[in-house]
Amino acid sequence: MVSARAAVVVLAAVLVAAPAWLPPFYVYLAALCLVTGLLAMSLNLVLGYGGLYQFHHAVFYGIGAYTAAVGITRLDWPAWLALGAGPVAAAAAGLVIGFFCVRLSRLYFGMLQLSLGSFVWIVALRWYPVTGGDNGIHGIPLPAVLQTLGGAYACVLVTVASCLAALWFVVRSPFGLTLQAIRDNPQRAQVMGVDVRRHQLAAMVLAAFFAGVAGVLYVVLERSVFPNMLFWVLSLEVLVMCLLGGWFTFSGPLVGAALVVALRTLVGRHTEYWTLVLGLLLILLIFFLPEGIMGEVGRRLRPRPAREAARAPRAGGLHA
Repeated sequence: MVSARAAVVVLAAVLVAAPAWLPPFYVYLAALCLVTGLLAMSLNLVLGYGGLYQFHHAVFYGIGAYTAAVGITRLDWPAWLALGAGPVAAAAAGLVIGFFCVRLSRLYFGMLQLSLGSFVWIVALRWYPVTGGDNGIHGIPLPAVLQTLGGAYACVLVTVASCLAALWFVVRSPFGLTLQAIRDNPQRAQVMGVDVRRHQLAAMVLAAFFAGVAGVLYVVLERSVFPNMLFWVLSLEVLVMCLLGGWFTFSGPLVGAALVVALRTLVGRHTEYWTLVLGLLLILLIFFLPEGIMGEVGRRLRPRPAREAARAPRAGGLHA
């Protein structure tokens, strides 16, 4: 625990000091890793902790971004109001989509969520007067403090840190522990008097809210949105981030996101086949680190009896 806290403190100090010693490109890359990491961790709330097949989580990311972009450029809302409305709109979408999806389970849940999310993508792709269609929306005007890389980075860092603290509180709260019990054995939780659907719906709304925050932060960083933010391929990429980092751990998705973004950005500058490198890495992890990077790190740091107990397969999740 002490070493984990020390690592968090060191990482926080490095991130705070990054603009002072890193070139602008790497400051931007660090901010992008943080934004994508928040998106991956919001997915892990329903995937790793809730055991829900959230196949199209990126739809909430896109809804948050598009709400902010449309509010500023089409509706002439004040920038701060539009940016704040993004996560609220994403949470509302999570409530509507979740209302239908939690009535199903496992693969059927995922397929319905994927279908409803794809419908939102089609709307964004075809509604040219509002969303800009396949061109997206670019050059979004923002307050002066957010127009510089330093200001955008500070906004991203403070917001992501606040969201991670909130997520930590959620997963350690009675609600989070109940959600894990539902993941491991929903039938037993139901018998014990837990309202399984209500907890799953609440988890979807919370995850959608944090995904919407990530979408708004993307607007702050890039000042543009495009329909691919709502496409299912991005959702698959975020799922891979969770698997790489360790989807039964809290920090794993953040590590996986940083790894994927770094590979896509740095390796992609030299070859268009960066996905081949990612695929090979994923295959190696499946064979040698099935619990993901942080899952393996956590397993090795546990005392031996706890390591043996952790190897027992879980009843819920994607393996159920």
